[in-house]
Parts: sequence; C-alpha cells; structure tokens
Amino acid sequence: MKHSKRLALEIGAIAAASALVLTGCSTGGSSNGGDAESGDLTPVKLQLQWFAQAQFAGYYAALDQGYYEDEGLDVEILEGGADIVPQDVLAAGDADYAISWVPKVLGSIEQGANITNVAQIFERSATTQISFKDKNITSPADLAGKNVGSWGYGNEWELFAGMQKEGVGLEDINLVQQAFDMNGFLAGDIDAAQAMTYNEYAQVLETMNPETGKLYQPDELNVINWNDVGTAMLQDAIWADTGKLDDEDYADTTVKFIKASIKGWVYAKDNPEEAAAIVTASGSTLGESHQLWMTNEVNKLIWPSTNGVGLIDEDSWARTVAIALGTKNETGATIITTEPPETAYSNEYVQKALDELKEDGVDTSGDDFEPIEVTLKEGGN
Repeated sequence: MKHSKRLALEIGAIAAASALVLTGCSTGGSSNGGDAESGDLTPVKLQLQWFAQAQFAGYYAALDQGYYEDEGLDVEILEGGADIVPQDVLAAGDADYAISWVPKVLGSIEQGANITNVAQIFERSATTQISFKDKNITSPADLAGKNVGSWGYGNEWELFAGMQKEGVGLEDINLVQQAFDMNGFLAGDIDAAQAMTYNEYAQVLETMNPETGKLYQPDELNVINWNDVGTAMLQDAIWADTGKLDDEDYADTTVKFIKASIKGWVYAKDNPEEAAAIVTASGSTLGESHQLWMTNEVNKLIWPSTNGVGLIDEDSWARTVAIALGTKNETGATIITTEPPETAYSNEYVQKALDELKEDGVDTSGDDFEPIEVTLKEGGN
C-alpha cells in the first residue's frame, strides 16, 4: 500500500517476503459457505494493501483469536506490497475480499472493476501534512510558496483538495515527490510532508533531534489534519466482488467475514498491546513501540464509531465522491469523471453483521473508547 510507508530499509528487507501469507486451517479458494461445528470451513482469501502491520490489526486479531473459524471461515491473509493493487487482485478473482482506500477504488471502478464497499472500517482519515514550527504552516493557505511533499500514487487528493479549498493552486507550491520515508523532511528539503498519523508522524517522533539530543516532540511540529479542514476522504474499507454478491453463499460468507473482522477490531480496541504483539508475531518487522503506536492511532480512526463499525456514512461517501470528481491534479485530471454506480457501496451486509453482533452483546460503537498513552523509543524499537 503506497500510503502507509515503512522506513526505506524496512521496505527493502520486506520486499523479498511479499509472498508471505497467514492462513487459518487450510489454503483458500472461492467462498461457498461453511460450518464451524462440523469442521467444514469455507476458504477465504483477504488481500491487504500493504505488508503486515497494525494498520490491519483487526484482521490479524480475528484470525489469531479464532473469530473467523467461529464463523466457519478459513481465512488466508495475503500481504500487499509496492506493486500490489488490492482491488485489482479482487477484481481478477485472486482474492475473495480486499482492503483499500475508497478514492483509489473509485478510479478502478470507473475503469471497469466490478467491486463493492461492503464495510467502511476506518471512519476517519489518517492523512496529515506536517511541518516544523519555524515554517509557520498551520493551514493549507500557508503552503503557498513552500516545498510540499507528496507520495503520489493516489495519496495526494486530500492535500490537493485542501489547498484548492483555500485558494492555493498547484502552481503556487513546489510539489516534491516524497520518498517512502521522512528523510527529506528531516533534512529540511521538504517544508510540509505527508504523514499518516499511525506511521510517518511516529517516524519523526522516534528520531533524535540533533539540536536537543532528545527525540523530536509533538510540540515541535504543526499538523494539518484533513478531517479538520473538511477534505478528508474515506480510507480503509472491505471490498467484495459485486457479481458474486448475487450468489447466496458468497453473500452469507460476506456477512460472516465482516462480523468476525469487526470482532477483531473490538479486540484491538480493548487489547491494544496484545493486538500489536499479534501483528508482530504475524511477520511485521516494525519495532515494538512503533507497532503499539500504530495500533493506538488506528483505533482512533475507528472508535468511537458513529453508527457502528463498518456502516458507510452517506455524507462521508458523498464528500469523498465530490472530491474525487472535482479536485484536479498537476495534469488537470480528476480521480473520476462520472458518479460511481450504485453498486460501489452497500450497507446491506455490514448491517446484518452488526445486527448479529448486537444480539451477541458485542459493543460495536465503542462510545467509552479511550486511547492509551504510548511512549515511542528511538527507531520505534
């Protein structure tokens, strides 16, 4: 997944292991319904959008805690990578479900991918633009005349929308192709850099400030949060094959998969340290403090949930679509040129899952959620 980058050395080390998968009880194929009590489990493949990390803690927790098996599913988690597009893997029939950002998939749908958002797991955006205090950048308007970093690859749209909302055109900034690390920012080559709350922001805070001899602190940074600006777009969602949803067995499996996945995210909310450890044991090479930070920050994107985890908010969807239609990049292009089809999302399956979880006494709103305090260590160790 392009938008959740590791340190450059980590990427190189992990790339060789991009074929690594985690399985439940048997390898997977298509979904045809299963029976946990009889031991006849339905094989299911889930394609992630990046390597194993706590961004996906709920799915790893659901696997580790047996929630998928409880629903009669044998889930195989396929790690992503720099050259893997989850929605393409799903559309090609090589996975049963995929995790990806909504704006990225909207573009794929317009290009012919027949897939549906069946559960919007992240309610809030994690994308920010960060700068050191001495740059005096506190709003998108302040980006004018600055060196502004962006990863590109579909991660730039909230930034562009925020700038254009405040009258700053792309011609008014020096757009810098940001590497998959924070080195350019730390070296002073980038005035305002893209940073996910759960990853790159932490990378800065776990770096030694040469002027103080201590780790950088939050009060040394300014953060532009696109949720506050009003240009946040929907991010991690569970996507299913639209055509296969007409099949009763696949539709039933979809409800079961969503249900177990939400239980996994509830577990991550209630047990962040354990969830971080599960992801680490699943093959992630991120340091312990960084992994826990990521778990905690991802929880903030989910909890508290306004309508129940996974239920797609129509206003948030409409805002994402409007930005995808109206925001232009440096070539003048937009993500999509026409409204997405009605099949682009559905609350039918997640609502069924939420209803069943409610009957089971599972809290899917997390109104009492309180993030924990995480102390980052140098290098995220």
